[in-house]
Amino acid sequence: MGSIPTVSVLVPTYQYGHFLAQAIESILNQDFKDFELLISDDCSEDSSAQIIRSYAALDSRIRYVIHSKNLGMVNNWNWCLTEAKGKYIKYVFADDILPRKDSLGLLVSLLENNPAATMASSARQIIDESSKPIDIWSGIDQSGFHQGDSVIARCIRNDRNLIGEPSAVIFRRSSAARFFDSSLKQLVDQEMWFHLLTQGGLMYSSEPLCAFRRHSAQQTAINQKNQVTSAESTRIMVRYFNAFKNALISSGWYNFNQRLFKHIYYARKDSAKSKVSEVAQARLLLELTKPGYCLFLSLHRLSKPFVNLARSIKTPKNVSCL
Repeated sequence: MGSIPTVSVLVPTYQYGHFLAQAIESILNQDFKDFELLISDDCSEDSSAQIIRSYAALDSRIRYVIHSKNLGMVNNWNWCLTEAKGKYIKYVFADDILPRKDSLGLLVSLLENNPAATMASSARQIIDESSKPIDIWSGIDQSGFHQGDSVIARCIRNDRNLIGEPSAVIFRRSSAARFFDSSLKQLVDQEMWFHLLTQGGLMYSSEPLCAFRRHSAQQTAINQKNQVTSAESTRIMVRYFNAFKNALISSGWYNFNQRLFKHIYYARKDSAKSKVSEVAQARLLLELTKPGYCLFLSLHRLSKPFVNLARSIKTPKNVSCL
């Protein structure tokens, strides 16, 4: 391996000592070997430091830091990105794993063979706390190259991160000099993906090349409980709205304006209220207009009893709708 590795694999971690060894081993066991592994422990109080030091003593590709003060989730991600030396960036969160020995090599090849792409991602195998596979998630319906603006428009239209979590993504370090937006808490990754996609396209694989763990202690579950998503989603929509308005309008007048209404309505109910969020809501309201908002609010109230009824007889929990 040369002085500059092809990939920097970044593992930001906090209080995940019970998962950490499995994540590290899944990285070290990859067939693709030209990588550095940078582990950043955010002042954990569990066994994380001991585990990290024991692996670092065995493999020279591992660099690590045990922070003396807690940086916080996004700042820890950005610290890793600041220290990375590789051409490509691959996050693997400490509670996730690379489920196949060829996962890293396949993701690297997607970027190596497609210079117009700034990032690549894949379907995700979902595992539980005991690492048992329980589902497969895939937000993109077709493998191959996708134009950046069309991916952003689809995510905004569906109000979902169709690209995947950081553990599912690899991207060019040169395209991420701005770093993650630390003013966000939940949709940090989605906003960064949009930023990358304004510079190029997405390569996607329908093969699950990462395993994403679902458990009650993960930050996503905490943020959803605290209701911080809607206000952030509205801010992001406004940030990327003008460039992709035409693609959004292509879904039809009703669908477009209904999407505007939902962003405003749920952002107003969100617990993460801020001046920035209020400005974003006002921007969308200018587009929808106050009469338009009142119209869709009336339709929402009229349809709510039927929506609640449909939810009460929805499909069983173990049936995937993807």
